Amino acid sequence: MRKYLNYIKGIFMLLLVVFLFAFSSLRNNARTPASVNIHFNGENPLFIAASNVDKMLIQNQEYIECITKDVLDLKALESTISSHEMIETAEVYLTVDGGLKIDIEQRKPLARVVSDPSFYIDRQGQPMPLSDTYSARVLLVHGNVTNSNIEIIYQMLTAIENDPFLKLYATDLIIDAQNQISMRTRDCSFEILIGDLNRLDQKIINFKAFYQKAKKDSLLKDYKQVNLKFNQQVVGIK
Repeated sequence: MRKYLNYIKGIFMLLLVVFLFAFSSLRNNARTPASVNIHFNGENPLFIAASNVDKMLIQNQEYIECITKDVLDLKALESTISSHEMIETAEVYLTVDGGLKIDIEQRKPLARVVSDPSFYIDRQGQPMPLSDTYSARVLLVHGNVTNSNIEIIYQMLTAIENDPFLKLYATDLIIDAQNQISMRTRDCSFEILIGDLNRLDQKIINFKAFYQKAKKDSLLKDYKQVNLKFNQQVVGIK
């Protein structure tokens, strides 16, 4: 008899635990998030303010402080935030203390195209509008920039971004109607003719060797133009 009573008691305790857990879960889901924390990854200045993100959620009728957790669609929130022209990605999740965290990765511009209107080219090679809150100090692109040659420009920008020397010294790119590229650096008055992007890695190696030799001999200011188009040689024009 005692064994039978213990068995019933065990079942009752199990059902009680399940009931309390379900009740607690329902109450938790019926609550709105305790707080909303918008966090921008990295230390770069903001192209978009947290208040703009909050306003965007309100405009899309997704104002999270008024929506209970059981109907809160995190994926929809991520999609809404990521659709902003200054945002690359967004991650939305609930925290252990009942709050809601929004982690935002801004788009990163590699260069600014000087045109009317001007725009950035981001690290994905996509056009990016200028920001009303911050102007990035990036390399400038001049000349015949079109939708058909922006990929060529992006390849050159990527090469500059991945080369510590060029990333430090390159200031301007110029592209003409034949998609021939030239470049300027911050401590040289001469134009660097790159041409097309064939053998680009070798052209960069050749230029850096020329630069170091000319700097050592104090000749950098003597040149008006440096031509990298020729195979295995650099032609400097004084």
